[in-house]
Amino acid sequence: MKVIRNYLYNAGYQVLALVLPLITSPYISRVLGPYKTGVNTYTYSIIQYFVLFAGLGISLYGNRQIAYVQNSKKEVSKIFYEIIVVEFLAVLASYIFFIFFMRFYSSNVTYMWLQSIYIVAVFFDISWLFMGLEDFKKIVIRNTLVKVVTVCFIFIFIKQPSDLNKYILILSLGTLVGNLTFWPYLKEILVRVNLKELKPLRHILPTISFFAPQVAIQIYAQLNKTMLGAMVSETSSSYYNYSDTLIKMVLSLITATGTVMLPHVASAFSKGETGKVNILVEKSFDYVSCLAIAMMFGIAGVSLHFGPYFYGPGYDPVGVVMMIESPIILLIAWSNVIGNQYLLPTNNVRYYTTSVVMGAIVNIVLNIPLIMILGLNGAMISTVLSELAVTCYQLYCVRNKLNLKKLFINVPKYFLAGILMFLPVFYLNIMLHTSILSIFVEVFLGIVIYVVILLILKPTILDDITKIVMKRMEK
Repeated sequence: MKVIRNYLYNAGYQVLALVLPLITSPYISRVLGPYKTGVNTYTYSIIQYFVLFAGLGISLYGNRQIAYVQNSKKEVSKIFYEIIVVEFLAVLASYIFFIFFMRFYSSNVTYMWLQSIYIVAVFFDISWLFMGLEDFKKIVIRNTLVKVVTVCFIFIFIKQPSDLNKYILILSLGTLVGNLTFWPYLKEILVRVNLKELKPLRHILPTISFFAPQVAIQIYAQLNKTMLGAMVSETSSSYYNYSDTLIKMVLSLITATGTVMLPHVASAFSKGETGKVNILVEKSFDYVSCLAIAMMFGIAGVSLHFGPYFYGPGYDPVGVVMMIESPIILLIAWSNVIGNQYLLPTNNVRYYTTSVVMGAIVNIVLNIPLIMILGLNGAMISTVLSELAVTCYQLYCVRNKLNLKKLFINVPKYFLAGILMFLPVFYLNIMLHTSILSIFVEVFLGIVIYVVILLILKPTILDDITKIVMKRMEK
């Protein structure tokens, strides 16, 4: 039940994280306009490379290491102090590199310095400690408060295109202040540790092993935006970002399981409970497949008219790009289970690293010709193909460790339900005049069709849901 409770905490926050951008994004896209939002996307994509270096893979590594020793306060304290030293050195080095970079960078200088607050914020992000302890309640409460305050500030202070500097400042300072709110909880968690016992250097090589895949992930998460801004226009970068934002907001409801399951699987693995690990992963894979396939076909069905309607005049290309991007909902959901919920907690980091490096290579190789030929659409096709490469390689790596037949046992049923849902939803999206009511009707119809077909096909997930409900009723 602890896993379910943590998932509900995290999923509840993800719902909030989904709703708030639905409120702010249409406002910002209209107030700042395609060009200014493109400048923000472009400068943010550049600063994320420095943020990546500052993070050094510590978020995932620290989460796992704390999970291994979560029952010992002294060991938790020792690992925390050692990792925070490594974090400080990484952030310091990253900011020095940024200062050096700015001596040669002459475009959007003011915006870049404001974005650099994100680099400083990395040091104060100790959410990995609470994830490792499986204390998601504090994370959710903190993130909720910060996001609500940030949204309020956006509506109060952002009124015209010239307010882009204020917008960047609100978001970056919001991240920094939000990270600082974790620190008062440390007195409840940590105990005194003899400085002579600390050996921070022992964490450098392991964090680098986690850092390598993060570099690769960042390449194909940010490189498309950077390359579009440089090769096509900053406006195209904005279109890409807004499509990606909507897709990732939906996806966050699914990948919330990864955040919760990583420390749980790591804890089971550290105790030698291999059978339990496999069962957890199989159940998680089935759950995310059910949700991801529904969301993939649902987004594809409404995307053509929803994107431009949501963001306003001047954002017509977003609809087509969203439809192209929709398959990554399923691909990332699967790679999240195999990579984040199995390979990382079971210490198979090299397979995880290879998979994301492969994705980055595919992205780089395909980006240049596809962007040159197809522009914005080419960049999105490259993204989908890179995610496909990651997922396929990860599944190949675990073919002898996990029962693939059990993983995919219900997938054909989910696909059939998804296709039968997509057809009427897509037809309505084309035929009806786009409005809040029409979108609500399309979404509601899609949900009803998907659920009814699953009830007819009877995938095994229905039995699991029934058991959980029955247990809750007995209590």
